[in-house]
Amino acid sequence: MTLRVLSLERPRVSARDQGLLEVARASLASQANAITSLASRLDAEFCRALELVVACQGRVVVCGIGKSGLVGRKIAATLACSGTPSFFLHPGEAAHGDLGMVTSDDVVVVVSNSGETVEVVGLLPYFLECGVPIIALVGRPGSSLGRAATVALDVSVENETCPYNLVPTTSALATLAMGDALAVAAMRMRNFSAEDFGRLHPGGTLGRRLKGVVRDVMQREQLPLVAPNRSVREALLTMTSGRCGLVIVADSAGIPVGIVTDGDLRRALQTRPEMLDLAISDIMTAAPVTIRDDATVHEAEERMHRLRLKALIAVDSRHRVSGIIEIFSGP
Repeated sequence: MTLRVLSLERPRVSARDQGLLEVARASLASQANAITSLASRLDAEFCRALELVVACQGRVVVCGIGKSGLVGRKIAATLACSGTPSFFLHPGEAAHGDLGMVTSDDVVVVVSNSGETVEVVGLLPYFLECGVPIIALVGRPGSSLGRAATVALDVSVENETCPYNLVPTTSALATLAMGDALAVAAMRMRNFSAEDFGRLHPGGTLGRRLKGVVRDVMQREQLPLVAPNRSVREALLTMTSGRCGLVIVADSAGIPVGIVTDGDLRRALQTRPEMLDLAISDIMTAAPVTIRDDATVHEAEERMHRLRLKALIAVDSRHRVSGIIEIFSGP
């Protein structure tokens, strides 16, 4: 058997690419600084806006056009999925009848960097006539939008990260961050829980993570099981076929007594050249962490994060191995 050694050396970066990386790093640093500056400007006006959002008896209507509209769509989606009924209203469609979607029970969040966007400013008289509270996410608080708003949140930035200071980059990110801040603070005020989140996400990976149980998502086939008296050499072959980066050491009843990860193997190889002929029980971690296969996936993920584990052994009611659940890498 041949062990393949992977090189840990990072690929070299050319002088041209290094220059481009510096541009990208400067862009990210500039945007990070803008968000930090935004945080330092939060004051009582933010609290007023938050109170309007949480006290809203209808829905939070987010309105904007162009890049501000794209940001507004994301803000509306974030609010809706975190317990604040919300939808996006396109200013152009609003001017042709969709204003009927807005009621006096609603709150309107209007997004505009300049605060003078014609399509947006044209809707303000209707909102004011209906007595709908207006929260402005605006780069110029003294603009038409800023003056008309019930609450104006200043999302201005010193400059865009665009080399010509033209493309809405940093300003769009700052506005989005402010919308996220409102949504997160509203979650805290409402005591919005992970269970509440799960009820709003019944489908997809998020739904399985929050509502499903371990047996619904665990790996059942080709489990990398070895007996305690098997050699490390044999266990290595089992680990490869199992494709989980580990082997479970189980007794004759199927009860897990130990675990060996690929990291354990690498460390043992460095100090014990004869390791391949040892019994797997000589290098295993005894009493491995397990989880019942009828536990929730959310509980499994929390345990993996808390203990910094890549995977958990799933066991049945008699503590026999029934599967493996691996940590989730994304939504």
